Amino acid sequence: MKSEYAFTLPRGLVDSAGGVHREGTMRLATARDEIEPLRSVEVRQNEAYLTVLLLARTVTQIGEFTEITPELIESLFAADFDHLQRLYERINSDGEAVGVVACPACSNEFEVDLTEIEDGRLGE
Repeated sequence: MKSEYAFTLPRGLVDSAGGVHREGTMRLATARDEIEPLRSVEVRQNEAYLTVLLLARTVTQIGEFTEITPELIESLFAADFDHLQRLYERINSDGEAVGVVACPACSNEFEVDLTEIEDGRLGE
């Protein structure tokens, strides 16, 4: 079973020296990952903060950064934050992440398991 997924951020995390880090990894969430943040004062005050804490717990690396904190997640560009939210939802779904795609050559439509698709910059 695959438990860790590589990703590429659309914009990238900018470090204090101006370096941009786009490659990273996220692991599957555990029940504890989803339960513990619910006890947080920040989440009780603002439910939207739950996503920040979930990502801080499950993103294992962004570039050279291996200590992923809520503050680091907060410093991401909105496009990168959204990208990680969608990846989290896709890999932690109940396995029903199925999409319909069309063949560009013959226009025949078929279903694909979206959890098997490697993250990356499509269309480049």
